[in-house]
Amino acid sequence: MVIGFIIISGEAILVHRWLPGSRNLKKSVHLCLQGLALACGIFGIWTKFHGIDGVVANFYSLHSWMGLICVSLFGAQWMMGFLSFWHRAEVRMTRVRVLPWHIFLGLYTYGLAVATAETGLLEKLTFLQTRRNVYKSCPESMVVNSLGLGLAFLSGFVIFAAVSPKSHVPVNKPKCLSS
Repeated sequence: MVIGFIIISGEAILVHRWLPGSRNLKKSVHLCLQGLALACGIFGIWTKFHGIDGVVANFYSLHSWMGLICVSLFGAQWMMGFLSFWHRAEVRMTRVRVLPWHIFLGLYTYGLAVATAETGLLEKLTFLQTRRNVYKSCPESMVVNSLGLGLAFLSGFVIFAAVSPKSHVPVNKPKCLSS
């Protein structure tokens, strides 16, 4: 789920910044990467619900409810993006009105995915420490804490790159020779 919703989705968000090529190429790569991220998330939820406990037994924590909201928002966002920007059924004016909301909800969902991953790391580490399987200052704790900090820094970089203004290289005008 971290690979799908944070790594691949982060790359998909940055496609409009770093990928050279036409606008249609960027849109198709963005759509495909977000679709792959959504498939990873659905697979992650399917593996969790495929266990013996069933569906309802897995919704006991903030992490699980945030994950459900995140996957739902991600799926709705992908479908809205497909219908509004790729499918070409909408007129240009509608796409222009929808774009700021698409960007906001996309970044919100990405931030929610990072927060959900952080709560999942905290939940897992807390369970391990309360069962006395892992001590508070052991290598496993350091790995989990490092992963959490890495996710926080990565999400900050992705969101900053997504909202920062695009830099345009000014075109130098030829100087007039005065005589």
